[in-house]
Amino acid sequence: MARLFVVCLVLLTFATAVAAARPPITTAATGGADDCDGDVQALVANCQQYVQFPANPKIDPSAACCGVIQNADIPCLCGKVTPEVEKFICMDKVVFVAAYCKRPFKAGSTCGSYHVPGPIA
Repeated sequence: MARLFVVCLVLLTFATAVAAARPPITTAATGGADDCDGDVQALVANCQQYVQFPANPKIDPSAACCGVIQNADIPCLCGKVTPEVEKFICMDKVVFVAAYCKRPFKAGSTCGSYHVPGPIA
């Protein structure tokens, strides 16, 4: 049970990080921020191994993981990232995986308490 909780937290953090890179998306079908639990489950099932600590090595995610990221409600997921979640997933890896999957975070954006690094202007 504890392992499942940790897995859910890891994926939730990843999804939340990716969400910070994009504007919020809400449709009549999804209803809003409380409806991304399915995304959390899909991320846990398909992406967990790519975003867990340690920070290195960073491993290219699978096509299945990228498919989940491409379809996830990232703003909703980022809204669920808490400091507790961030203890279990490496946000640097989350940013790496999101970029690899062609859904990068915007430099300077925030997901949970994580601030996405970017070039200094």
